[in-house]
Amino acid sequence: MPTKTESKRVRSAEMFQRACAVMVGGVSSPVRAFRAVGGKPVFVDRAEGAYVYDVDGNQYVDLVGSWGPAIVGHAHPEVVRAVNEAAAKGLSFGACCPAETQLAETIVESLPSLECLRFVNSGTEATMSAIRLARGATGRSKILKFVGCYHGHVDALLVAAGSGAATFGIPDSAGVPEDFARLTLLAPFNDLGAVEKLMAEHGPDVAAILVEPVAGNMGFVPPVEGFLEGLRAQCDQHGSLLIFDEVMTGFRTAWGGYQNICKIRPDLTCLGKVIGGGMPVAAYGGSKSLMAQVSPLGPVYQAGTLSGNPLGMAAGIATLEICQEKGFYEALDRSAKTLAHGFCEVASEAGVPIQTGFCGGMFGFSFIDRPVRNFDDAQACDHALYARFFTAMLDRGVWLPPSGYEAMFVSSAHDETAIQRTIEVAADSFRSVAS
Repeated sequence: MPTKTESKRVRSAEMFQRACAVMVGGVSSPVRAFRAVGGKPVFVDRAEGAYVYDVDGNQYVDLVGSWGPAIVGHAHPEVVRAVNEAAAKGLSFGACCPAETQLAETIVESLPSLECLRFVNSGTEATMSAIRLARGATGRSKILKFVGCYHGHVDALLVAAGSGAATFGIPDSAGVPEDFARLTLLAPFNDLGAVEKLMAEHGPDVAAILVEPVAGNMGFVPPVEGFLEGLRAQCDQHGSLLIFDEVMTGFRTAWGGYQNICKIRPDLTCLGKVIGGGMPVAAYGGSKSLMAQVSPLGPVYQAGTLSGNPLGMAAGIATLEICQEKGFYEALDRSAKTLAHGFCEVASEAGVPIQTGFCGGMFGFSFIDRPVRNFDDAQACDHALYARFFTAMLDRGVWLPPSGYEAMFVSSAHDETAIQRTIEVAADSFRSVAS
């Protein structure tokens, strides 16, 4: 006999079995396989506003938001209209189109550190290209990244990565040559002393320090006071470039990105997710002099057939226009704050230790009794409890990331009804897993 959970998602189970016959693990991205939380993946049929609907007709309050891009909610009429109008003119040109310039102008105007950019198709492409540019511009080969920070599946960056790699308990990936790994220096997130020690020894060989200004792949981990300022100082001292990976935080934590909150200017910025409004769009950029090193102006080669495609540009333009509406980010911040405080309150009532945090429309929680400052702390969290809580929430109609190492997201479509429903479901779920 099927369990209550299985009986609610019969079609999803059937579709997963079918997918496993023709797709690796039945999924297109590892975390979707539900290995970290148990059970079988849910197949989504459609999404609208703050909700997703699976193929069995179940509705869920969505706190994943396509892993960040759905900042104005799913299928926003203005975004859908813009994409439809663009699609009617052709799906892809492999040539320049006016929308590229329009979206680029909006992004450049929002970030003082960024004077010129190049569009790509994913966050992985953005970080890969930024590292190549940093190496080409400095003539150096090493980079410094932080344990638990995930920057995409670039060979040199799959060293002590968080997110999907952490979910599966393998900090490194097979297929990454040891020579690549040796070019990547590692420091704990929020540990400026470790960075200073590494730079004192390797500074002349370090092309760049790459960092998520707010780590979102070991839960939700903000920078401690002075950490980002210290990274800027170390790069200035040793002639290295500072790269902010704002693929997740860009236009999510604030208009432009987290660098507009912390007031620190990186040399290069990587963007994605929100700037495409749900379409595969990303970008990297910096000063005009630095970006002039990229082809066709300079010797650093990078290209992409679908980069700057008209559908993605249309979605990004429409999304960012909505984000500029008065009070947009203040409302996101209030929603995230209400969720974070609500989770704390109901967890405390159930006797469950929890840490929460939020910034703009990004938030997270971890089952631990002390603040999470780095990947060691993230690993010490109760991930078995998270798996049980995830299932309890899913069964009650709230969609969380299927991994305790992921940040969560709210959108402008998450009204008071959706937020309060989530907190009420959390209270019931906490009681269920704590009993």
